[in-house]
Amino acid sequence: MHSRQIEILCNKLGLGDITVAPTALSGGLLHRMYAVQTTSGRYVVKVLNPEIMGRPTAMQNFITSELIASRAAIYVPALPAKKFNGASIQQVGEQFCLVFEWIDGKSLNSSSINTAHCKIMGSILSSLHNGDFSDLEIANNSSADRRLTDWNFYLKKGQQSNAEWTSLLFENSEMLNDWNAEAINSANPISSDMVISHGDLDPKNVLWDVEPILIDWECSGYRNPKQDLIETAIYWSENESGEIDKDKFLSFIDGYKRTTQEQIHANWRMILASGFLGKLDWLEYSLKRSLWIDCTDQEEQKAGTEQVAGTLLAIKRYAEKITEIEGWLKEI
Repeated sequence: MHSRQIEILCNKLGLGDITVAPTALSGGLLHRMYAVQTTSGRYVVKVLNPEIMGRPTAMQNFITSELIASRAAIYVPALPAKKFNGASIQQVGEQFCLVFEWIDGKSLNSSSINTAHCKIMGSILSSLHNGDFSDLEIANNSSADRRLTDWNFYLKKGQQSNAEWTSLLFENSEMLNDWNAEAINSANPISSDMVISHGDLDPKNVLWDVEPILIDWECSGYRNPKQDLIETAIYWSENESGEIDKDKFLSFIDGYKRTTQEQIHANWRMILASGFLGKLDWLEYSLKRSLWIDCTDQEEQKAGTEQVAGTLLAIKRYAEKITEIEGWLKEI
């Protein structure tokens, strides 16, 4: 979206005249973000990826996620998109976008996160899991009929295009199949126990000022609460090299326990194995972008290529830590 399109958007929505040229914000892996200052205030415009918005279910998914964000704001400090004439999604020409109030907060990097932050976030996640979304009639689109991904298809495509990640994918292809099968076998039995959650509550999606503010609700929907708990606790306890800090991890769990009214019991091995699915889905999407299968421009293709290697290494680290994390959970 060009500055002229943002100006048209501001005029259309009555946000005032732009006083400072819009500036691109870093951090968005799928969409483009811009800081916009007008005579009426400061805003963030999230320009939605055209390739994603071309999918049949994309529009409804965004409408649903903003419904969830608006309701979640009753229970947790959430930032839904602004509504204009009752709609959260705005259109300028062929481009769709969301508009948010500007928040004077910053996301924390792993070196800045301490056990107190983890305990706060555990409590917030518990409050979200206990929120009442029943009257919104959100459809549960989580499929119990998951199929194995054909990693060999992407390997062959990578070899044909001399992709830089080809050797790494080849070296790990057998393990990817094993992790994929284990994840599917573990995810199906827990699919009947679901709550509405954020779905991607890692540190980049929380801005800290006076209180933490939860942003970017695009992935919100039904999740198994135990799997969501463990995945999010890991997000908040990883250091820069991907190692998981036990004290931070257990502080997150403790914050969650203090808010919920139920004891936390689960087949932790099954829960941890199901955690491969989200990581494998992201790996596949990154491969598609890198190979120009789901991609609109060179910048996005480059981002996909960069994500492949990092995601593969993150999955390997996770596999190596599962047994140890299971031991921590049995302690509590």
